[in-house]
Amino acid sequence: MGPTVAPTAVSTPPDTGPRPAGTRRRGTTRWWLYVVLFLGLVAMVMPFIWMILGSFKTDAEIRQYPTEFLPREPTAENYETLFGRLDFTTFFINSIVVAVFVTLGNIVFCSMVGYALAKLEFRGKKLLFALVLGTLMVPGVVTFVPLFVLTANLGLVNSYPGLILPFLISPLGVFLMRQFMLSLPDELIEAARIDGASEWRIFLRVIMPMCGPAVATLAILTFLASWNNFLWPLVVATTEDMYTLPVALALYSVGQNAARYGLMMAGAVVVVVPVLAVFVILQRYFVQGIALTGIK
Repeated sequence: MGPTVAPTAVSTPPDTGPRPAGTRRRGTTRWWLYVVLFLGLVAMVMPFIWMILGSFKTDAEIRQYPTEFLPREPTAENYETLFGRLDFTTFFINSIVVAVFVTLGNIVFCSMVGYALAKLEFRGKKLLFALVLGTLMVPGVVTFVPLFVLTANLGLVNSYPGLILPFLISPLGVFLMRQFMLSLPDELIEAARIDGASEWRIFLRVIMPMCGPAVATLAILTFLASWNNFLWPLVVATTEDMYTLPVALALYSVGQNAARYGLMMAGAVVVVVPVLAVFVILQRYFVQGIALTGIK
């Protein structure tokens, strides 16, 4: 017999052929999608970056042409003017007090009404919910004058109650909490009732602990609306010690002859930072709450 020849491994040449057209098309589409998203991100972020950089410029440097993106000689004069000469600390505290109490009030009262509309049975329930939906379609300008007359007759003008009480509950908050609570299982409520728990105990110990995403969503929306509210504080607050940030920024950023753009940008930074902080802290719950309540 002749010698046994061991079989040699046959190497497979790499596939250098063209990829399918569908794969190339998907790759090209994804690349263009990233480009479009990046351009959209730049378009959204650039005004905020310009605002922050502009707050460290003088008015002369802001008005010069051609303008420069980075401040040539950064200065904190605008912030010193806000918190020194204009007493922006008082306005900041007023905005914090109003926004926090309005947010807490909406969380409490909207949750209570939402629970009643979602889980309790009573006469006129559908009519009450229809009224809530109807108020969503009424512009705030329509009720502005009657609301101010009522506030003035109660003697609440130029006071914290006058700034807070008209906004302690909102139709949107009631709708949001009701929609979320409808998704909660009724079996938990029935089990708690069998154990002898009262409706208050069920609401506080069973329902509310499961409403974290909806509460976070309501808190962000309410805090943002209250923090940026301009027209109502402008009318109700008649003295400087009751001004909120938007009112103070609008009134004091306009000089005798021209607007003080550096001061406006510094004030805008002060107004925006707390809102961004609240959103960053609660964004995960905000997204989850929007998804679960079905709001588009």
